[in-house]
Amino acid sequence: MEKRILITGGTGFIGQPLCQKLIADGYALTVLSRQPSHNVQSVCGRVEAVMDLDNLRGHEGFDAVINLAGEGIADKRWSEARKQELRDSRIALTNHLVDVIRSWKNCPAVLVSGSAVGFYGNQGSNRVTEDTPPHDEFTHRLCSDWEQAALRLEPTGVRVCLSRTGVVAGPDGGFLQRMLMPFKLGLGGRLGSGEQYMPWVHRDDVVAALIWMLETETATGAYNVVSPNPVTNRQFTKSLAGVLGRPAIFPAPAPILKIALGEMSTLLLTGQMAIPERLEAEGFRFRFPDLSPALADATRY
Repeated sequence: MEKRILITGGTGFIGQPLCQKLIADGYALTVLSRQPSHNVQSVCGRVEAVMDLDNLRGHEGFDAVINLAGEGIADKRWSEARKQELRDSRIALTNHLVDVIRSWKNCPAVLVSGSAVGFYGNQGSNRVTEDTPPHDEFTHRLCSDWEQAALRLEPTGVRVCLSRTGVVAGPDGGFLQRMLMPFKLGLGGRLGSGEQYMPWVHRDDVVAALIWMLETETATGAYNVVSPNPVTNRQFTKSLAGVLGRPAIFPAPAPILKIALGEMSTLLLTGQMAIPERLEAEGFRFRFPDLSPALADATRY
């Protein structure tokens, strides 16, 4: 009997290839989305689409739940209203999801729930593992509250895994799509000093890590879903320019970014030298551990 999975965020940059891989692996998927069913199926594949979580109250239950929903953190400048939207799309939705799951006749074996390395806040050049104390700032509070909402399921016996994902590189979308045009025109360059770390990861490795958490019965708690080889922004931009065969000689000064983006500029000007300590220790292996091959794959056409 095929296993059934409920997925939130299934139409997103990570969700689409995740759904396609899970279908290929023989899972039956239900995707929560505000989009019409035919739109969901056109990007996710052969799935059942549900527009309202409350339609699943009192459900028989699913074997597993993967929770990836959340507004794009860098899509808009961070006004107070925007910060609340970011919190609602993650924390409020996850709390709602947990309440609905608790109403099911059968609880899932596992909940794999999204988070981000922003949990740690600005860490400078410190090596960041899952045990590193966080720096208290907006991204930490956002991720911490998001994780705590998911962990409310643990007392019911559900295994909960938290995916602290880095900056995801993959074809046809994500942050890399925004960088390609200026770099192709030879207008790219480092951001600020360029010495801040970018905890990058290829999208294929994110998908594989989520499925690993889903299927590894001993997996529990938080995992840094990042490449084992973090780089600085300077190294990243140099590598991207090299892959595209263009120079990277036009830096974006920190004061200009702060004026243009306000508080959101911290996403670009600070970072974490995060490493996937727990994933590697527990046997996960990356397909793209090194940056240049990952960027070459992510910019292919």
